Amino acid sequence: MLGDLLSNRDTSGHIVTGGTEANLLAMWTAKKLSKKKNCEIIVPTSAHCSFDKAADLLGIKLCKARLNSRYQVDVADVKRRLNTKTVGIVGVAGTTSLGVVDPIEELSELAVKNELYLHVDAAFGGFVLPFMRELGYKTANFDFILPGVCSVTVDPHKMGLAPIPAGGILFRSEKLKRVAAWNISYLSGGETEQATIVGTRSGASVIAAWAVMKHLGREGYVKVIKRCMRLTLKLAKEIPKISGMSIVAEPSMNVLGLKSDRFAVNKIARELRRKGWAISLFPSHIRIVVMPHVHEDHVERFLGDLEQISTRLRGA
Repeated sequence: MLGDLLSNRDTSGHIVTGGTEANLLAMWTAKKLSKKKNCEIIVPTSAHCSFDKAADLLGIKLCKARLNSRYQVDVADVKRRLNTKTVGIVGVAGTTSLGVVDPIEELSELAVKNELYLHVDAAFGGFVLPFMRELGYKTANFDFILPGVCSVTVDPHKMGLAPIPAGGILFRSEKLKRVAAWNISYLSGGETEQATIVGTRSGASVIAAWAVMKHLGREGYVKVIKRCMRLTLKLAKEIPKISGMSIVAEPSMNVLGLKSDRFAVNKIARELRRKGWAISLFPSHIRIVVMPHVHEDHVERFLGDLEQISTRLRGA
């Protein structure tokens, strides 16, 4: 049945409240397609917490596959976790913590071979990777070019620069989108279908997302990503020159992990926040996201503040 639904590529989707609702819709679709009472879906340990929420709501067992040395999901571990209860696999194109892209091509092959639903969470990377490719960066395929990809989360309110809330989900085909649809008897002058979690949705979000995309166009997004990546790579080059500071890995997109083998990262994060920097603290590193409003002088000031913090912590 899944093969029939994937045969057409008449991509269709929704503007939703955010990545959480989009990921929930994808898992709901995978469960409904399988018609199994006891379902399991395999996700990377790097997957967003929305998958935990969705699994709890839907009564799905979430199996978390480990990561490889490049912080991608370990495909061999995904294979080991496959069983008769498995109904779907999730890959991430732009992880929350480091912006890493999982090997979606390998996951696609695995999904096709085992007739499993493959969802790609590209909430952040969906508005980055295509434009990086146009700029000449080597980026892996993550979307419907791959035959096993069933749905993709892409959030306009992240790197699409649309106002919140404006999440998005795309399904490979119109038929696939309608798997989780419900017949509503009273809307639009009579019976119609609704295929989102929430009933009432913001029309303003849809209009705003459309307006921003029309205004920027592909050329506009390419310019935005070009600057973001230039500044990200500058940070990746300069941070290791500061005593006690280093990066977790070379950035895959405009997300960077700052770590230290000398200082506690929570102390570095506290000092950065005191200086007004909006960063996210993970157990082993600090996440730096170079969003479109960041400019050269911001990067220079950040590096200067980080140097001062290093000097202060060395003397503490």
